[in-house]
Amino acid sequence: MQYHYDVTAAYVFDTDVIVAALRSDRGASRQLLLAALDQQFELLLSVPLMLEYEAVLTRPQHLSASGLSSAEVGRVLDDLAAVARPVRLAFRWRPRLADPDDDMVLETAINGSASAIVTFNQRDFAVGAKSFRCAVISPATALQEIRSRSYETE
Repeated sequence: MQYHYDVTAAYVFDTDVIVAALRSDRGASRQLLLAALDQQFELLLSVPLMLEYEAVLTRPQHLSASGLSSAEVGRVLDDLAAVARPVRLAFRWRPRLADPDDDMVLETAINGSASAIVTFNQRDFAVGAKSFRCAVISPATALQEIRSRSYETE
């Protein structure tokens, strides 16, 4: 049995999704992280967003909760960078959202022509993303979309 994937979906992960993926081996966030590493969809990353991921994931409370070392977190981020499409931030639209860290997620999505921003914080992104016609979805919804795009062949 072999699976083929429609990689037309392009997602940007809010930092909360990456944190959840590393803190728990259950749930949609971990499955999305694994799907990204397996290139089942296009993950979009910018340099500022990767730096944000690293800064947050290496906080003592997240390292403790995930059971990972800083070096292990670095390897996970290196693996993500290896499979992601880099996004150059040609245009900046700040401030657009209440949290400046959310602005870099939105800017990555807009500059990379993302299908959606994947976040647990949908309410805070909704207004800013709507003006750019970018969907804002939960990790569970993104996972469902990815699975519905895949098809089985014999």
